[in-house]
Amino acid sequence: MANSNYGDLFTTTLESRAEKLADNISKNNALLSKLKSKDNIRTISGGSKILEELEYGEGDMVWYSGFDTISYTPKQLFSAAEYAIKLCAVPVAVSGEDLLKNSGHARVMELMEKRIQNAEKTMRNQLSAALYGDGTASDGKAIGGLKLLVADDPTTGTVGNINRATGGNEFWRNQSKTISELNSSNILQAMNEMYLNCSRGVDKPDLIVADDKLYSAFEQALQPMARYTDTTMADAGFSNLKFKGADVIFDGGQGGHCPENHMYFLNTNYIYLRPHKDRNMKVIGGDRMAVNQDAMYRIIGWAGNMTLSNAALQGVLINSPA
Repeated sequence: MANSNYGDLFTTTLESRAEKLADNISKNNALLSKLKSKDNIRTISGGSKILEELEYGEGDMVWYSGFDTISYTPKQLFSAAEYAIKLCAVPVAVSGEDLLKNSGHARVMELMEKRIQNAEKTMRNQLSAALYGDGTASDGKAIGGLKLLVADDPTTGTVGNINRATGGNEFWRNQSKTISELNSSNILQAMNEMYLNCSRGVDKPDLIVADDKLYSAFEQALQPMARYTDTTMADAGFSNLKFKGADVIFDGGQGGHCPENHMYFLNTNYIYLRPHKDRNMKVIGGDRMAVNQDAMYRIIGWAGNMTLSNAALQGVLINSPA
């Protein structure tokens, strides 16, 4: 085939960009950037499920004096959430005709660079969007994002193979609050209530992600006051404000993915991205020559899921106009 001499060049070019692609995806999304800074992007090495251990109960403590009996009743204090491994891929293709028209090492590299850059942008944008999804896209083959993990109605649905509607599983429900009127006067009160609902001692939300409307209302509420930004997030390229120490990030506008009328209060100590070590923005397999076409293919693949180990410390504020 006319393009067979370029197989190694194509593959090595893709392989050399794999780490850069993974890094660019984290830079493209405020949640992933925060998870990366806290080492919460943790690879898995195998298995049919991704497990997150949950501590949801307390043991017994008794007050006593002298020779009082100190009794112990065994309790189940730990469980585990199970998350399925989801897969996605972006193919990169170059036809033999294109390679002939762009012959010469420099021109071939330029052609491949353009195709690879497009594949990187596609995967970056689609994965960033999936982080906000509910896991039902592509007939349930997509990862479960914030719409699933931090649900609008936390009393329904199954997350990590734990049914939130079942009695006794209240610990696995996130916080949720709906406001019918959004303005600069009531946004701070609603945010205060949600922040407190998501706090437990020193465990507090450290990232708040909002769409256009809620971020704008919050920003307007701060207009008469001094506004504080976090240099770490600013250096990462995200415009942000601060609320009680948490970064408030805008992920709306063109290319934004936060669901409309939503503001998420996240404690990222308990949220993880769990990619497979062998499928984390890597080329799947080797040369792929079309059987009945003069074309060369490579596939960039990713496998894993987004997981949660504590739901009660996460929350969502929803604007639902009457």
